[in-house]
Amino acid sequence: MPELPEVEALKGFLGEHLADARIARVLPVAISVLKTYDPPLSALEGRPFTGVTRHGKFLDLDLDGLHFVTHLARAGWLQWKDRLPDGPPKPGKGPLALRVALDDGRGFDLTEAGTQKRLAVYVVHDPQEVPGIARLGPDPLAAGFDEAAFAALLKEERRRIKGALRDQSLIAGIGNAYSDEILHVARMSPYKIAGKLTDDELHTLYEAMRTTLTDAVARSQGVAAGRLKSEKKSGLRVHGRTGEACPVCGDTIREVSFHDSSLQYCPTCQTGGKPLADRRMSRLLK
Repeated sequence: MPELPEVEALKGFLGEHLADARIARVLPVAISVLKTYDPPLSALEGRPFTGVTRHGKFLDLDLDGLHFVTHLARAGWLQWKDRLPDGPPKPGKGPLALRVALDDGRGFDLTEAGTQKRLAVYVVHDPQEVPGIARLGPDPLAAGFDEAAFAALLKEERRRIKGALRDQSLIAGIGNAYSDEILHVARMSPYKIAGKLTDDELHTLYEAMRTTLTDAVARSQGVAAGRLKSEKKSGLRVHGRTGEACPVCGDTIREVSFHDSSLQYCPTCQTGGKPLADRRMSRLLK
């Protein structure tokens, strides 16, 4: 899933490539992708791009007062085309969900792999009309989101810190991958209860969050849209690396699987050498 650093990089990429461009047509291929109907997609035709913004994991293209907002979900992506194919796209079983054609022949496709179709597109007058944006928590890289604000958010949390970091209504933009990375940098178990963290642990976690996300954004800057996925994967130290050696201590990276996701961690760095309980087995792994 694209998270804060990748969406921030897409924002920069599109901000550069869409300058002085106008919409020719927006062509939905998978009708399920469109979550709003008023204003219609046709209202975007002929409008110039006037800005690109990120709200958590949402990408917001400002078209002279109308906003084309998309959330790429778990398996979605944006594919830039310096020259779009001739003719309209054909509906089918492929990954193409929606095409945006510019007046100069360029454009981009929104695609989604797999069978769980969650990619979403909204056309609104105000981004706050999008329910997912309206309930977002603060951005972890915002200038005003300091350590005191972070500590205040977690003070009453009774959830495990892994789940708290992923909650978009608490903190916007962190998903499964970067929550694993942040906790590894902080040398903290994903099962720790957020509201029971000590002042020192909160300081360490806050610094790990800012450093991990800032470094990921810096790595992604200037990277073409088509290469951002591989860039993200190459920079991950524990997420998606089950069975590999931890780059810090050399221990084997382990995994806990849930019904719709999994987490990866290093026992030596994060849990005192003890494997975590895997819910698939409901017992401590030996």
